[in-house]
Amino acid sequence: MDFLTLFAVYVVVVLTCIILVCKYSGQEQTPFSILFNFVGKVVAPFTPKWLQKFSQWTLHKLFHQREMDTTLTSLSVPYVLLVIKTFFFYLCIRRDPGTVTKKKIAGQLSIYPYDRRLFHPGVSCETCQLIKPARSKHCRVCNRCVQRFDHHCVWVNNCIGAQNTRYFLLYLFSVCAMAGDIAVLTGDMLFHAVLRSGLLRASYIDEFGQQQSAGPLFVVQHLFLTFPRIVFMLGFLLFVFFLLAGYALFHSYLSLVNQTSNEWYKSRGYMCQHCYPSATADHLCSPAPDHSKRYYYSRGLRRNLKEIFFPPQPIQKKDN
Repeated sequence: MDFLTLFAVYVVVVLTCIILVCKYSGQEQTPFSILFNFVGKVVAPFTPKWLQKFSQWTLHKLFHQREMDTTLTSLSVPYVLLVIKTFFFYLCIRRDPGTVTKKKIAGQLSIYPYDRRLFHPGVSCETCQLIKPARSKHCRVCNRCVQRFDHHCVWVNNCIGAQNTRYFLLYLFSVCAMAGDIAVLTGDMLFHAVLRSGLLRASYIDEFGQQQSAGPLFVVQHLFLTFPRIVFMLGFLLFVFFLLAGYALFHSYLSLVNQTSNEWYKSRGYMCQHCYPSATADHLCSPAPDHSKRYYYSRGLRRNLKEIFFPPQPIQKKDN
């Protein structure tokens, strides 16, 4: 399943959940509850009593709504996002980022031209003993050269390269969506708690003996004292959301201009001492692009995104 299909499924799931929450919010009968009751009636005659009680107890613990004015559907969205996030996390870990090998080196050398500024022909990796294709870099953690190397991610314990950048981007967006959705649910719970308590219409006597209406600061202090752990969790979720959202937007920008984190870092003047050109040029390299371009490998928005979603595969020559 390619990137566009996975992204379309993700968008459909999120939009469907949002529409269901908006349409059936506050109603006792929802399509999910009707379907659940129907399935329960069909399966009940064949299900042991202890299993029915255990299932009811589990659902009660997971989706107990006595203190929250929300629906079962909206509470299910974070679990759906958790599954999606875990799936992309697994792909980031297991998929090969584009390791440069002896069998693939001929095809990998022809994918990108050398710009003769950041990447030079005729440069060999001292560890792998292979000619370094353009846009590749040797990862000291994984001890291998990676095609279109972006960075080594400690969270997924894998390099991010040509073949798994799309999964890494989807992983970032799914984590942001999950953190944002949980933050919205938590904020909605606190908001309805304030409405039920009547704090917005309350008043208090200040230190000068005058009656004052409860303002936003008073409401925030009340929430801190009443729900300290929930308020702290909300603050942490917002911090994580904005931090990951900024990181995801940065990588989205790099994808739109067809640049990697490694190239962005090198273009700021931090050149590797081992990447200067050798005297002998590689006869397999293509002519270098125009140096007047700021982004050497950018070929337009559509083609840049296509390169991320459908990375070019090295052509392997068959042995006779």
